[in-house]
Amino acid sequence: MLTHNLRIFLKVADFCSITETANALYISQPAVSKAIQSLEKELKLKLFYRDKKNGMILTEAGNKILLLARQMEELENRIYQTAFKENNFIGGKLRIASVPITTTVLLPKVLHRFKETYPYVAVEIKEGSPVAVKKMVEEHIADFALSYAPFGNLDSEILFKDEMVAILASNKTVESIDLVNNAENLIFCRAGLETVIKQLPSEKKIDFSRSLLVQNAETVVRMVEEKNGIEIISKFTLSSISHRLQICPITPTLDMQIGLIANDLNDLTPVAQEFTRMLRELCNKLIGYNVFKNETR
Repeated sequence: MLTHNLRIFLKVADFCSITETANALYISQPAVSKAIQSLEKELKLKLFYRDKKNGMILTEAGNKILLLARQMEELENRIYQTAFKENNFIGGKLRIASVPITTTVLLPKVLHRFKETYPYVAVEIKEGSPVAVKKMVEEHIADFALSYAPFGNLDSEILFKDEMVAILASNKTVESIDLVNNAENLIFCRAGLETVIKQLPSEKKIDFSRSLLVQNAETVVRMVEEKNGIEIISKFTLSSISHRLQICPITPTLDMQIGLIANDLNDLTPVAQEFTRMLRELCNKLIGYNVFKNETR
């Protein structure tokens, strides 16, 4: 089981700050500093060094200890969940990493049902880019993640396919939008632009520096409704937004896969297994209703 000092070490590594760790744990700053000093003395290692700009920075040895401590935390969670299950009780902690699109559109639908069914499970959701959530899984920060392919060496399961489309305010039917010829008239939310850049073929060089960038997909739709440009958005994201705009394909086409990733999908904790089961059921239901199913072109 994790010691008191290791628990504090994990929090300091997350926050990179003595002050924020103390606030999060409702203890004093000297108590946090003492715990880190005691752990360093016990291990005979320097775990952090202080940086005026970036706060508490892990040393090389500290990073190695952090990975092991996270694995210990994961194992401790598994021990308690197994014990709970043997007593016909579902409890413990569930840690999910997710890209913004799945956090916004998919997770809320599953989370509501899951929390109603298992009120004693503490759910933690961490959001980030595909690269960031992949790293969270690799470093045992998350039990599993929802992200876009490619998934690297992690165990993965495709939930559904997605594609980027254009929406515009026009009375004339438009067959497709060429990203190259319309780069100056495009509108993106930040996550959408990151997805487009990542999915573009390497031989396609498009300058999006003059495209309009806003914070979220709902704002982009409103900008298009006022005829400020053409929105490029994933069909999956668009499925959650009410609008009356024209939808059309883009060139080059950008087809994507959204899936589950984990170090081993067959070895998830009991609560993670139950959440992913509900997630699969929801995705199958939505695909059946054609909510974000790709159309054959």
